[in-house]
Amino acid sequence: MSEKVLMKGNEAIGEAAIRSGCRHFFGYPITPQTELSAYMAKKMPKIGGVFLQAESEVAAINMVYGAASAGVRAMTSSSSPGISLKSEGLSYIAAADLPCVVVNMVRGGPGLGGIQPAQSDYFQATRGGGHGDYHLIVLAPNSVQELAYLTAEAFNLSEEYRIPAMILGDGTIGQMMEPVDFDLIPEPVYAQKPWATNGTEGKREKNVTETLFLEPSELEERVFEREKKYDVVRENLQRYKSHDTDDADIIIVSYGLTSRVVETAVKILRSEGIKAGAIRPITLWPFPEKVFKEVHPKAFLSVEMSMGQMVEDVKLACDCSVPVHFFGRTGGVIPTPDEVVNKVKEILKEVE
Repeated sequence: MSEKVLMKGNEAIGEAAIRSGCRHFFGYPITPQTELSAYMAKKMPKIGGVFLQAESEVAAINMVYGAASAGVRAMTSSSSPGISLKSEGLSYIAAADLPCVVVNMVRGGPGLGGIQPAQSDYFQATRGGGHGDYHLIVLAPNSVQELAYLTAEAFNLSEEYRIPAMILGDGTIGQMMEPVDFDLIPEPVYAQKPWATNGTEGKREKNVTETLFLEPSELEERVFEREKKYDVVRENLQRYKSHDTDDADIIIVSYGLTSRVVETAVKILRSEGIKAGAIRPITLWPFPEKVFKEVHPKAFLSVEMSMGQMVEDVKLACDCSVPVHFFGRTGGVIPTPDEVVNKVKEILKEVE
């Protein structure tokens, strides 16, 4: 029988990464994800791994680039402003088609903002975040168990598609403690890496990792080829959870920590005879647009800890066939179930 362990979210990510074969972690401290770096600093030397606190976020992401190009499982973590500093390196990693995992425990912004939880890095995560045409696989857990599960998934998916993967959490999920069963996380699935710069042993031509293409036609061809891969990911990797959507007059869309608030709100609404349902995207990129074609509410409501960054994806997914409303808190404030309930009632008065 498997055992559950009570762990903080940040530490559960570290343990899941180690069990998934990650032996190279490069980080830089920033609240609210520093416990992940501290966990890896303690654990990595004991298992023959590498932990290195870099001199900056810029240095850390470029160390990930080097390790990933050699074909090993590499990881870094940070929070909002730190991810901004890593964005140039992320663009290089994506351009080199290298797998790696990046954790962003989002804090309030813009600027230094505050250290309380937020979801205001949605645009940055789902639109690439750095320069050029590229995407990250973006996974959004809503519990400590899912943090562990999706961390293991992130390594497997990143290697399968040769696309960097991001775990997009928030300060609360990183700091909260919940039971975790590590026997439930996926086993490591290692892809072949004939492209890795790990030495030839005199048996093949040397591999080179590069992102600079001065001939326009060559660069365009590379971008087109990468877009074909993104199309495959869009088709095969849309993940979500939904409930009470078949007869719903209004469907509430939320992810991560906010989805837990929405769960309670839907129960309250249903107990009052209001037909509310919920869709929780787990992949933020690719966004699970297919499910939105299968439901027919009178309206959608996007609930976020931001100023509505997911709203346009909901509108695109439902082809603007019905109104898409928004309710959110920001600055580190978490919406309450009662606030969501009141917003739903307000919307239904308008559409009826």
